[in-house]
Amino acid sequence: MKQTMNNIGQSVKWIMIAGVLGLMPGIASQAAAKPLEVYILAGQSNMQGHVNVSTFDSMAGDPKTAPILKEMRGADGKPRVCQQVWISSIGCAGDDTTEQKGKVTTGCGASPAEIGPEFTFGIFMEKALNEPILLIKTSWGGKDLHTAFRSPGAGPYVWSDFELARRKERGDDMAKERADKIKATGVYYRLMLDHVRKVLADLKRVVPEYDPKQGYELAGFVWFQGFNDLVSDWTYDKGNQPGGYDLYSELLCHFIRDVRKDLSVPKMPFVIGVMGIGGVKEDAKPGTMRHLRMAMAAPAALPEFKGNVVAVQTAPYWDDDLETLRTRLEALWPKVDAMAAEEVKKNPKMTGEEFEAFKLKAQAEHFAPDEWKRLQAGASNGGYHYLGAAKIIAPIGKAFSEAMVKLQKTERKYP
Repeated sequence: MKQTMNNIGQSVKWIMIAGVLGLMPGIASQAAAKPLEVYILAGQSNMQGHVNVSTFDSMAGDPKTAPILKEMRGADGKPRVCQQVWISSIGCAGDDTTEQKGKVTTGCGASPAEIGPEFTFGIFMEKALNEPILLIKTSWGGKDLHTAFRSPGAGPYVWSDFELARRKERGDDMAKERADKIKATGVYYRLMLDHVRKVLADLKRVVPEYDPKQGYELAGFVWFQGFNDLVSDWTYDKGNQPGGYDLYSELLCHFIRDVRKDLSVPKMPFVIGVMGIGGVKEDAKPGTMRHLRMAMAAPAALPEFKGNVVAVQTAPYWDDDLETLRTRLEALWPKVDAMAAEEVKKNPKMTGEEFEAFKLKAQAEHFAPDEWKRLQAGASNGGYHYLGAAKIIAPIGKAFSEAMVKLQKTERKYP
């Protein structure tokens, strides 16, 4: 009996080892049977991502961002490549529909050297779920919700009296303007859905390891947009007043309902990334920014969206000091350009490389060495692109993932 029990123990031991090693297909397939979790990421240029990888190191010295940076790099110090997270993205390759696909890593942003929130969103979703994940990203720069992303439930664009008066003053051909508006309305909403459906129809094309037997789940949606509505002062002519962006809230509610309806997921978790450009200090200032932020967050407070829509404030991740340095730099550009033009007159044979070096040196002279180092290491774009700073966008992507995971605890299974 003792020998028999020993044999049984040895058999169990080897079965467990075989399962781990994938030598017994039945056991291995059970481990791989989790459905593919699919998340849609949509918006305009900040969803595209204009953060150069050269700004990663700027996260190292801050105790708030250093742990995030650690997750963004592998053991070899190079940018992490997610092993269970794939992406299919359109809108970042210079046109509307060219697709970029593969495992999530750097280069999934607006250029091969850039990232958007998808990078840390993917990293931290993988860490939280330990399941196969697919991100479908549809993002185009300069697109508004009132026209480009306008969804069917919102109906046709409504011309305000203010806008009609301004166009009349300008002498616009209103017949042409109306025809153009009808043509442009909802174009990017439809492109978004078309791409989502295309990917879902052939998942193995994007996720080579996908097995149709495991199935998939449309598990959530992240919306990160707003700048072009912020500056649409003819559409939102009262944007500098309380309630001036109420229309945005209405449009976003229609968008959420229509996405869920068109994809047949009635309570799909929905994360709204509330615009954070300028940081929390903007909330205390009169003007349009705080009113748009309120409008963006408002849908999450509605009873119909309770527990399945959440607004993530991105302003707390803004870097005020870096913004100050960048503002100083941009103010110098006209002066430095004039100096460079004079230098070319003196030295007509100056190469392009020498020209850029001259400008860089002229700019650096207006900053203390530590300021210049921080500016060069931390910012790679303008304020409207969150300064192109990993120190800002990386925590935002993480915050989106945390919000999504929290929503899934209440809406994991859909009716």
